[in-house]
Amino acid sequence: MGSTTHRVAILVYDGVNLLDVAGPAEVFGEANRLGADYRIVLLSATGTDVASSIGVRVAVDGSPASEPDPDTFVMPGGVVYPRTPVTRDLIEASRELAVRSGRVASVCSGAFVLAATGLLDGKRATTHWKITGELAARHPKIRVEPDAIYVRDGTTYSSAGVTAGIDLALALVEEDHGPDMSRDVARALVVYLQRAGGQSQFSAPLQGPPPRSPALRTVVDLVKADPAGNHSLGELAGHLHLSPRHLTRLFREELSTTPARYVESIRFDIAKALLDQGHTATQAASLAGFPSYESLRRVFARELSISPAAYQRRFRSARHGE
Repeated sequence: MGSTTHRVAILVYDGVNLLDVAGPAEVFGEANRLGADYRIVLLSATGTDVASSIGVRVAVDGSPASEPDPDTFVMPGGVVYPRTPVTRDLIEASRELAVRSGRVASVCSGAFVLAATGLLDGKRATTHWKITGELAARHPKIRVEPDAIYVRDGTTYSSAGVTAGIDLALALVEEDHGPDMSRDVARALVVYLQRAGGQSQFSAPLQGPPPRSPALRTVVDLVKADPAGNHSLGELAGHLHLSPRHLTRLFREELSTTPARYVESIRFDIAKALLDQGHTATQAASLAGFPSYESLRRVFARELSISPAAYQRRFRSARHGE
């Protein structure tokens, strides 16, 4: 890009998440202090100021019609989506900016706004882990990647929740100015240039809500009461006075998994909680019922793409780090 001004348009609206706006804007602003030339403008569909999700007023520079064609258009998320349908004026404003922009990016639930325009049809995309399923259900033409921090498909980008907008903006700066500037921006903002693992490391427990079936709820209680006990299919079936085949069918029909995988998921969540409390990875593996640290490490690698030690460094309670 050299010294060429790069126009970044961020479309805001009532209920927008302030960090979805400020995070990427701060990355571009820091890049400017290092020699880039990003011109950041905040726009609303009507050109009037908006109220963020926490009530802070956001002053805008105008409407899409009042601004030259942007090089990058950023669609931030907000608490209103996907809880409510995307408004017609926001769809039209985002579609107008998308058509006129060199590249388009969404942060968090901003993907629902882009999806409402049809822009993401046939493309890979992501959003916050809590609502990836909703995005896929509402817009089946989108290939949703639930574990990605951010996704690039051609000139269209999407990112996971809130701070993932910073990750995305760093990737855009690297695309424009190379890895050295992107690295310097990350250092200045005291953030990772590239996070290890996907967003599943931040998500809720793997086993989800309690099963509806009393027999399967009993399995949960048994494993939580004695994680290191023998919870093989035969032992569980005998305790419940069911045949192994019938118990397997219950798991498949209600939870779309096997008894062994479900027991492992409970143990995995217990191990995460133990790591959060300050136990070593070896202790967590033993107390959660894993036969060895290596078996726990393999599950972490499969589910989170990071090691137990890396997970603990990110999420261990602050009081244990004092």
